[in-house]
Amino acid sequence: MSVSVKAILDAKGRDVVTTGGNTTLAEAAKILNEKRIGAIVVTAMGGKISGIFTERDVVNAVAKHGSECLDKPIASLMTAKVHRCKEDTTTDELMELMTQRRFRHVPVEEKGKLSGIISIGDVVKWRIREIELEAEQIKAYIAG
Repeated sequence: MSVSVKAILDAKGRDVVTTGGNTTLAEAAKILNEKRIGAIVVTAMGGKISGIFTERDVVNAVAKHGSECLDKPIASLMTAKVHRCKEDTTTDELMELMTQRRFRHVPVEEKGKLSGIISIGDVVKWRIREIELEAEQIKAYIAG
């Protein structure tokens, strides 16, 4: 039984940490650390998604450019080709996307606007909840 992304967002909330492309890598790293998150959605005028900046992007930037990248804007370091999902995307579809593309964070876009973000942790947590519920139902059925 696969659930929609909307159900996860309704349960966990729709808050998304966003920033503009002019934010420096050092500032973005501080935000990631302070908020205890793995990704920041980079937005342009009007709130349109222009990229995503993740912990992996920090590592790639430091590996390629050394410490001088700390003052670079994240627009030049972010993942610009952002794979998104919709609220009616199922958890099964999302798990497949995350596994194939090796993503841990997927922004949710509805009617051209950012409506949330789903992490692999959110999907795993939801899937565990589904499995536990299914196990309880089976036990109740057997017990009778």
